[in-house]
Amino acid sequence: MVFAAITLTLLQLVSYSRVRAYFPIGMLVGNIPVGGLDRQQAAERLLQAYDLPVEIHYNDAVIQIKPSEIDFQLDLNNMLAAADLARVNQPFWEGFWDSLWNRAEVIDTVPLRSSFAEDRLRTFLTDEVAARYDKPATPAQPIPGSANFSAGQTGVTLDVDSAVAVISDALSSPDHRVVNLSYNQTSVPRPIFQNLEVLLKQVIDLSQFTGIVELYLADMQTEQTIHFAYQTGETAPIPLNIAFSGWSTIKIPLLTSAMIHMKDYPPSAAVQTMEKNMIELSDNASADLLAQTVIDKNIAPVIVSQDMQTLGLLDTFWGGFFAEGAPLLRRYVTPANQRTDINTGPDPYDQTTPADLGFLLEDIYQCSQSGGGSLVAAFPGQITQQKCLDMIDLLAHNDIPVLIQAGVPAGTRVAHKHGWANETDGLIHTMGDAAIVYSPGGNYILVVFVHDPVQVIFDPANQMVAELSTAVYNYFNVPTQ
Repeated sequence: MVFAAITLTLLQLVSYSRVRAYFPIGMLVGNIPVGGLDRQQAAERLLQAYDLPVEIHYNDAVIQIKPSEIDFQLDLNNMLAAADLARVNQPFWEGFWDSLWNRAEVIDTVPLRSSFAEDRLRTFLTDEVAARYDKPATPAQPIPGSANFSAGQTGVTLDVDSAVAVISDALSSPDHRVVNLSYNQTSVPRPIFQNLEVLLKQVIDLSQFTGIVELYLADMQTEQTIHFAYQTGETAPIPLNIAFSGWSTIKIPLLTSAMIHMKDYPPSAAVQTMEKNMIELSDNASADLLAQTVIDKNIAPVIVSQDMQTLGLLDTFWGGFFAEGAPLLRRYVTPANQRTDINTGPDPYDQTTPADLGFLLEDIYQCSQSGGGSLVAAFPGQITQQKCLDMIDLLAHNDIPVLIQAGVPAGTRVAHKHGWANETDGLIHTMGDAAIVYSPGGNYILVVFVHDPVQVIFDPANQMVAELSTAVYNYFNVPTQ
């Protein structure tokens, strides 16, 4: 029995000596079991496991990327050397005793050591994945025959940084080699700005307005502008900057000059009442009284006109007080009213152009936003940011749901002044409205003047201007899907 025990022990010892030449059962190298394998066999198993492609799922596409494409390399020598060291570090007799009594050996796991070329992975993701499978956002498109736009669609772009991280994790895992790539959602771009001009002209055509329309629009975010003069049926372009009777829109320049020459600020309650009545009620007597109180008792209209010229608004003037029978203080000759191709019969007392009023509102807006701009530069120390904010607040209280304001959703802030009048024949021939519109999708300046030598019938003309306003508002606030 002793002899048999010794013989059995010797056989076990020989068997264990042979097994010890291989990696022990239970050993993991880079998360791959290599127990019972020699060094060469373990290397082959590691290479086989980590050479499998990583499967990428992105935007309904399935793409495979081979590790070799991004120069993925296993550090086999160091990993297997660490495994060898872990194997031989256990005392021989301790390991033999554990084997003899069928006790599992406690072997440290050798972590994965690898590398890959991140720049090559980023290039692959950009050129092979994003370039093919990103979905660009599509802008809304004008709907012919209306002031509306079709809904645009948001787009998706690959989140490359996130993709690099998850693919790196997949390359380091032998059994989790399928990844879903994340993306960034891109917002719907606005329609092409020039398409808006086409839509606006279609609105005029559909309105069947027979007169002439001049429109000025400025995007206060991008500084893009649309400026055109248009008449249904005219094939040749109509030159810009037509002289129109300003009517009550001239009260915007008057309000600006009053702020320039107002020495005590905030003004007295009496002056505030004049401002309020001039803008909100379009009261001519209050306008005259404000000008005489704050600017000059006798020649305030001339000073207002000079202030506009200082700002470069050469087609805008106020020639005399509003009061019936007030004399014309000065007859103004402007580039606009000297044109011979188009004559709207502008009032010699007050004239302007859509662009001039648009530029003035832009100056007021910029001043209100930053305290700077052309208005402040032209009148340093006389115009302040607070004065500009107060001007906009006064214009915003001109709450009359016609023309531009009628074309935007209720509650939209519209700082504007409108104007029209029955002329000497008792008919309306010119209407205008100049506004700063504050909308969720962006703020903009819109000025529209219309003229018909026969007659501007209020309701259809008002409806047309409201439709133009709606089209512009919808451009800045396009629906999305």
